[in-house]
Amino acid sequence: MHTSRRVAALGMASAALAAAAIATAPGAAADSYNGCAYPRVCFYPTVTQWNNGAPTAAYQDVTSSYQNLGPNSRGADYVHNTRNDDRVYLRYTYNPTGQTGALCVNPNTTAIFNSNFTVTGIMIQTASSCP
Repeated sequence: MHTSRRVAALGMASAALAAAAIATAPGAAADSYNGCAYPRVCFYPTVTQWNNGAPTAAYQDVTSSYQNLGPNSRGADYVHNTRNDDRVYLRYTYNPTGQTGALCVNPNTTAIFNSNFTVTGIMIQTASSCP
């Protein structure tokens, strides 16, 4: 089954830190997507790995605090959430200033980070959407 996805692209930082632009596509059903097995959140360090459907790390445990990312996930350019009912918070560092922030990723959504951002942590929560 082909799974549709919603894409959240994390863009250039503003004075208040980072602004996120969101494009949406129809919702997706429970399924794996782009090499990421349901119900995981997968990390793709490069566009080549994303294009090849080859994630290098995956997380699936619900937590009440951030987990620090390991070397196969830290700094990923693409992060995909295959979960249907759980949102994901991704902690990042804005490289030009060293400030930290967080991006909420809805279920069945991909976050795309440019080189100004380094993803450093993940927290999966049992809430079906971002605030």
